[in-house]
Amino acid sequence: MSKQDFNQMLLQNTEFLKPFAVTLTKDHESAKDLLQETMFRALANHDKYSVGTNIKAWLYTIMRNIFINNYRRKAKQNTIFDNSSNDFLLDYNQSTIDNGAESSLRMKEVKAAIHGLPEIFRQPFLLYFEGYKYHEIADALGEPLGTIKSRIHFARRLLKEQISRF
Repeated sequence: MSKQDFNQMLLQNTEFLKPFAVTLTKDHESAKDLLQETMFRALANHDKYSVGTNIKAWLYTIMRNIFINNYRRKAKQNTIFDNSSNDFLLDYNQSTIDNGAESSLRMKEVKAAIHGLPEIFRQPFLLYFEGYKYHEIADALGEPLGTIKSRIHFARRLLKEQISRF
């Protein structure tokens, strides 16, 4: 394909690129710059175009890649580095004091809710709460593993309903 034929194809497809450029940049002036850069790159790389392929897709790809590269470049340039010294944070000695009374009251409410569960749910849940694995609880209680899992699940659900009321 001659260079003149290639240039003619570019000119014919310029109108299709304008709306895409505006869509990407959301600004008419930036879209014009993007279109111009796309045409420049297409002309500079006309030897990479395969005759018979879709030139619109080729141009759209060039435009999209230019946009992405420019976006990444701008994002890097807008990164702010804080070079200030943060030494004052090393000696910043502020401690917090837990409210033991509130947490002990809350724990009493949770324990009361656990002991208010029906026996069928309470026993597997307490074992699970103490750290036993599902299969260990199933062996200890002589129940199938699936039954233990569902009972613990239902116990959690009941506790969640009761505790959310507080």
